[in-house]
Amino acid sequence: MAVSDEEIEHALDLFAGLGPLTTRKMFGGLAIYADGVIFAVLMRDGRLLLKGQGEMQARFEAMGLERWTYARSGKPPTAMPYWHLPDSALDDAEEATTLARAALAHL
Repeated sequence: MAVSDEEIEHALDLFAGLGPLTTRKMFGGLAIYADGVIFAVLMRDGRLLLKGQGEMQARFEAMGLERWTYARSGKPPTAMPYWHLPDSALDDAEEATTLARAALAHL
C-alpha cells in the first residue's frame, strides 16, 4: 500500500518550517529532502522517520526513539540510519522541525 496524499501533506506540513522541500516516491513510501539532502522518510505504512548520523544517532537513542530495522529471510536484522519521529512531534510542527533541523546539521 502506498502512502496517501493526506499522509504526504501532513508530513510536509510538519516540516514546512525548514523551507522548500522536495520529495521522491520510493517503495510505496516517500523520501523528503531539504536542499537536496534526504532527512526523512514516510514509510508506506504511515510511519515517519528522521535520518540520524553522527551525534544525532546518540541523541535519538537517548530520547528512546525506535530505530528502523528490517530482516530478510535467513539473515540477521539490518539497522538503518532512521529513527521514528516521537509521537509528540507527530502533532507538533515546531518540535518536528526542530528535530529535523538538528538531524540535517549532522548530514
